[in-house]
Amino acid sequence: MKPSFLLILALLWPSSRAAAQPSADLSGPWQVTTTLSPTPREVCLPTTLDQAGIGTPTTLQPHLRLPDGSVNKAVMRHLTRRVSYIGPATYERTVDVPRQMAGRPLLFEFERVLWLSRLYVDGHEVGPAQESLSTPHVFSLPRGLAEGRHRLRLVVDNRKQVDLSYEDMAHAYTNETQTMWNGVLGRMRMSVAPRVTDVQVYPDVERRQLRVVLDGRPVRHPRFRLDGRLRPYTRPNDSTFIIPVGRPRLWSEFTPYIYRLTVQADGWQRTVRFGMRRLESSHGRLLLNGERIFLRATLECCIFPLTGCPPTTEEGWRRVFGRAKAWGLNSLRFHSYCPPEAAFSVADEMGFYLQVELPNWTLDIGSNPKAEAYFHREFERIWRAYGNHPSFCLMTPGNELQRDFNYLNTLCRHMKQADPRHLYATTTFTFEKGHGGHPEPEDQFYVTQWTDRGWVRGQGVFDEQPPCFRSDYDSTAAGCAVPLISHEIGQYSVYPNLRETDKYTGTLDALNFKAIRRDLEQKGLLQRADDYTQASGRLAVKLYKEEIERALKTRDFSGYQLLGLQDFPGQGTALVGLVDAFWDSKGLCTERYFRQFCAPVVPLARFDRATWSTTETFRADLEVANYSPTDLTGHALRWAVCRSDGTVLAQGRFAAPPLGKGRLNAVGSIAVPLSAIADADRLTLRVRIVGTDYANTWDFWAYAPCADSPGIVVTTSPDEAIRRATAGERVLLHPARKEQVEGLEGKFLPVFWSPVHFPKQAGTMGLLLRPRHPALAHFPTDLNADWQWWNIVKRSRVMVLDSLGGVQPLIESVDNFVSNRHLALLFEARLGRGGIVVSSTELDADLPEMRHLRYSLTEYMRSPAFAPRQAVDATRLRRLFAATASSETHATSIYE
Repeated sequence: MKPSFLLILALLWPSSRAAAQPSADLSGPWQVTTTLSPTPREVCLPTTLDQAGIGTPTTLQPHLRLPDGSVNKAVMRHLTRRVSYIGPATYERTVDVPRQMAGRPLLFEFERVLWLSRLYVDGHEVGPAQESLSTPHVFSLPRGLAEGRHRLRLVVDNRKQVDLSYEDMAHAYTNETQTMWNGVLGRMRMSVAPRVTDVQVYPDVERRQLRVVLDGRPVRHPRFRLDGRLRPYTRPNDSTFIIPVGRPRLWSEFTPYIYRLTVQADGWQRTVRFGMRRLESSHGRLLLNGERIFLRATLECCIFPLTGCPPTTEEGWRRVFGRAKAWGLNSLRFHSYCPPEAAFSVADEMGFYLQVELPNWTLDIGSNPKAEAYFHREFERIWRAYGNHPSFCLMTPGNELQRDFNYLNTLCRHMKQADPRHLYATTTFTFEKGHGGHPEPEDQFYVTQWTDRGWVRGQGVFDEQPPCFRSDYDSTAAGCAVPLISHEIGQYSVYPNLRETDKYTGTLDALNFKAIRRDLEQKGLLQRADDYTQASGRLAVKLYKEEIERALKTRDFSGYQLLGLQDFPGQGTALVGLVDAFWDSKGLCTERYFRQFCAPVVPLARFDRATWSTTETFRADLEVANYSPTDLTGHALRWAVCRSDGTVLAQGRFAAPPLGKGRLNAVGSIAVPLSAIADADRLTLRVRIVGTDYANTWDFWAYAPCADSPGIVVTTSPDEAIRRATAGERVLLHPARKEQVEGLEGKFLPVFWSPVHFPKQAGTMGLLLRPRHPALAHFPTDLNADWQWWNIVKRSRVMVLDSLGGVQPLIESVDNFVSNRHLALLFEARLGRGGIVVSSTELDADLPEMRHLRYSLTEYMRSPAFAPRQAVDATRLRRLFAATASSETHATSIYE
C-alpha cells in the first residue's frame, strides 16, 4: 500500500509551536532496519521498537538469587524489557509534497527521540543532526522540495551520546524507570516554515502588560490578539513588543487561567498559550503573585510501565496529574528529565507547579567539557520550547550533582539571565562535602535533606529520636535566605503487592515481582504476602503523615517533595509509594484520609508523645496551616478526643479564630484528663474547621497503672527460663539488654528505599501484628506498627525463627523482600512440661506501653488460652540469648 498524507491547513501546534501553516502528518507506516536485521520491517510510527516487539528478547529468568547465593541484581534492579535494542535504526517512507507546500521552506518535526537523529530527503542530509532528550527534533529545509513524491530516511541512534549520569540513572536516559527506547513519540510532521519560528511571552503582572519577543524573519506590521481581542502595542526594537493586558486574570493553583496570544502578519499566524503570574523568591519565602505558596510535591521519574516511555498526549498526562490532585498534591518534580509538551499543557490547566531538571545526575560535574556544552544547549532548547507555560516554575541543572560548584553557580547565573520567568537553583540537593548544607550564591530556592544546623526531613530523625508530635524544623531551617524545600522525603519501602504482577502486560515484565513470589513459595510464606504489604504500607502512611505535618509546622518552609507517592520500580525495586507504578491505590489509605494532611489548609496538633499514663492529662496545642488564597474567617474550630469504640471522652470549640493565609496560625490549647480509662485504649484527637472540608486526626494511647499477673515466672535468665519451663511452669523470658539477643537490629522505620540498592541497612519493614490475639487483649493495636510500638521496637533485637522448627510469632517482624526470613520480636512455644513466651525486647523498661505489654502477656499466659503446641529446643533457645556483638545503623550510614 502506498503511503498517503493528509494536508492539514490551519493546524494549531501546541503552545509555542502553534501555527496556521500548511502541514502534512508523517505518522503511519514506516520501514525500519536495525543492525540486528537488515531486512526491513514495517512499524507504525509514532511508537518504539520495544512496543513493536523489535529487538533482542530477554533471557533472564525470575530467580531472586544467583547460584552463589548473592542477589540477582539483573532481575531485582528494575523491571525487565521484554525486548531490547540499543543502536542505530533506520526508518524510511515516501511523502507527497502538494502544490501548496512546493518550493517553500520546510520544517520536519519529530516530537521526542532518544537520542541522536539524522534526516535524509532523497538521499541528502537535511541540516545538522538533532541531539535533544527533552525537546522536539526539528530539521529545516530552507529551499523546500518540488511538488511530488520524495523519500524520507530518519536514522535514530539511541546509544549514549554524552555521559550525563552515574550508572545511567538520570531518568531522561535510563532503564531504571523508562527504557532506552528507539523510535519516535508524539508529533511527526512536515510543514511550511512560519515566518516567526519562536514566540516568547514575558508577563509583567505589576505593569499589567506583556513583553513579547519574536524570533525569525523580520515582521513589519503584526497584529496581536489576546483571547481573540485585538490589542495595541509599542515596539522598543525590531523583535520586541509591549502589549497592555488591562486587568489581568492571574494564574495559580486556585485560578489556573490560560491566555491565548495570536500573532498575525502577512497571511500567517502563530498562537501561544501563557499565564499571567509573577513567581518570586523573597526573604526566604516562595511568592506567587505576591502571595506565599507552599509546594506539596511528589517526584515524577518517567514511570510508565506499560510503554516504557512518557506519554505525549494530554489524555496520558491527565491521568498523572488527576491522580496527584486527588491525593492533595499541587506540584510535581521531574527528576533529571523534562516531560513532553502535553505535560506542561495539562499542568497549566490544572494549576500545578512544576520543577524541571536537565537530564543530569552527574557526580563529577565540571570535568567533562562535552557534557557541559551539551547541558548549555539542552537548557536553551528547554526554555524556548516550554518557557511560556505558567506551570513551568522551578528548574535546576540536575539531581544531587557533585564536584564543581563554581561551574554550577556559573550555569545557574546563565539560566537566570536567559529566562527570568522561572526560579533556578544550582542542584536539587547534593552530597558534596562543604556544600548542600546551605544555599549556593546563585540559588533562588534550595532543595535539601539537611542544613548546616541539622535534618529537615523525618528519615533522618524518626528512628533516632522518640516520637514527639510537637516537633518541627524551625531550628534547622532558620536563617535560610531563599525558599527551602525538603528533598525526597519518605522513601519508606512497602512490601511488594504481588497481586500487581498481572498488570505488567506491556513492554516491561515484572520479573522482580515473580522472583519474590517464587522465593516466598519455596519458603512457605506466600500466604503472608498480602499481610506483609498491608502491615508495611500502613506504617508508611503513618510516617508520611508525620513527615508532611512537621514540614507544615515549620514556619520557614516552602514545601516538600515526596519520593514518592508513586512506586519507583527501578534502583533495586524501590516500592516506596502509596500508589503503585500505575498510579492505582494499594489500599493502604484513602485519598480522603491523605488529604487531611496534604491540602491547602491543614489543621495541626502539637503534643509531646504517643503514649500516656491514665494518671496524666493529655495536652495539645492546635494550629492551622493556611496556604489557601484567602483568609479563613467566621469558621469555628471543633475538637474531640474519642475512644476506640467511638465514645467521646472530651470535646470543645474555638469560636471562629482568624486563620490568615500564607502562614501557620495558632488556635488554642486543650487539656484532657485520662483518668476515665480503666485499662488501655487507643484514643483519637479529631479537629475540624466548621463549614469546610478541612479536618485532621491523630491517634495516641493511654495505659492504666498495672502489674504482672500472678503465677507467671518473668525472668531475664535463659537458664532459669529453661529450668522452670521444663519443670512445668509458665515463663516469660526477655533480655535485660537487647544486645544479649542474637538477631537483627530493631528498627522502627522500614527499609529505606530498597534493600537491593542499599544492602547495608538493617532490612526489616515494620511489624505484622495479630490485634485479636488474646496475648494483645490488653494492648490495643492494629495490624501494623504505629507510634506506640516505637520504644518496644527500639529496645529490641529481631529474632530469626527459620531454625526453630516452625514456632509461631505473637509479634512478627516483616522481613525485606530480598531475604524473606521468618522474623519475630515475640513467640510462644512448649518447653518440657511447661510453656514459654520469648521476647527479644527489654520488657522491664519503665514506660507505660512496656509495662502494659508485659501485663497483657502475663494475663494471657495465666489464662486457658495459653496452650502453645510447637516445642522449642532448649539448646537453640540458649543460642538466641548468646549474642556477643551488636551493630547499629543510622540515618547517614544507609547511604554507604
